[in-house]
Amino acid sequence: MCADDPDHLHHPDPDWRRAWATSRVEPIALEPLDAVTVTCLVDNAVDILLPDQGPARRTPPPALPRRPAGILEAPGALDGLVAEHGFSALLTVERAGRTHRVLFDTGVSPDGMVANLSRLDLDPRDVGAVVLSHGHFDHTTGLDGLARVLGRPADLPVVLHPEAFARRRLAVPGKDPWELPTLSRRAVLDAGFELIEERTPSFLLDGCILVTGEVDRTTGWEAGMPPPHEWFHHGAWSTDPTVIDDQAVILNVRDKGLVVLTGCGHAGIVNITRYAMRLTGVDRVHALIGGFHLNGAFYEPTLPRVVEELTAIGPGLIVPTHCTGMKATAALAAALPDAFVANSVGTHYAITAA
Repeated sequence: MCADDPDHLHHPDPDWRRAWATSRVEPIALEPLDAVTVTCLVDNAVDILLPDQGPARRTPPPALPRRPAGILEAPGALDGLVAEHGFSALLTVERAGRTHRVLFDTGVSPDGMVANLSRLDLDPRDVGAVVLSHGHFDHTTGLDGLARVLGRPADLPVVLHPEAFARRRLAVPGKDPWELPTLSRRAVLDAGFELIEERTPSFLLDGCILVTGEVDRTTGWEAGMPPPHEWFHHGAWSTDPTVIDDQAVILNVRDKGLVVLTGCGHAGIVNITRYAMRLTGVDRVHALIGGFHLNGAFYEPTLPRVVEELTAIGPGLIVPTHCTGMKATAALAAALPDAFVANSVGTHYAITAA
């Protein structure tokens, strides 16, 4: 990982403590980057007809590999990128002439993320760390495929919140509860990964990537998860509206501002964005990329407020993915037309210092 950071990750301030439901957080110095490229490896949609737009560079069909197909003339079928209900992104960061790659979430299937890495001609052996936004299976299952592709991955660090291993279920009234697939701590360790479990903010890569840990909840109006979402805690099932393990990644591109990446954004996209600004002391948000979890009737009452708040923050780039939902995506596109970019698997978002 880093020559001067052998443990890969450290707390920015050993006396820092979680500030739950308060805005009193001492700013953390986040080293500015020269450039960052966010490559979408897993999302709910792929559209090979989308054009390049602003910092978004699409992967054109001729760049993808071919595979045999008996009904086609040579050179065969396009081995196209695959969409699935989940999220994964590869972060390529550049600073002081050095390049590092970090995987943020791993998608819903064992093989989808690694297959798309291969189609994009990206080498998983270049990944220096994995950050998991939370424990839901549509963000974690691809660790299985990554482990098989790498063999034993030589203590590749996986950064996550301790509660990412919690059992969870959907208990809809009138239906049998459905327990969600659960990440196994023992299996992750046996696969050769190095687990780094943190509740508080932590750095990767010489202080240039900040993992938020638990996100300060301050808005009070962002909806969280609906009542059927439960977790097994203290020996019993109970409602789990907060998804306490939800965390984001924050980058600071020199002279541009913050780049905030979310997996599902269960802590609330406004909460997360405000928290990123408070944690870093940087009041300029350049990009918001990831799932905002606004899909469905439960979240619709909050949409006008979310749009209003994000419009006031004024990101230069906003890319809603995965669980954001069509209505919320359309509303954000209408409110922030110059910043909005529609996502597709295989898109590269290249952001360079001014």
